Amino acid sequence: MKKNVGKKDRTIRFMLAIIIIALGYYYKSWWILLAFVPLLTGYLSFCPLYKIFRLNTCGSRSVQ
Repeated sequence: MKKNVGKKDRTIRFMLAIIIIALGYYYKSWWILLAFVPLLTGYLSFCPLYKIFRLNTCGSRSVQ
């Protein structure tokens, strides 16, 4: 698994996860589980969809 999520992208994913968790907690919704997607992809610095679409936000490194 090559990293394809850059530093700014990771920060945005973590912020999005925090917002989803807060909203899910406030509204007492099961949608809070959706926060695990950006949280996990940010933590691992790897996004499977980026690999499928050959995207890379890590700078000049190429995805193979």
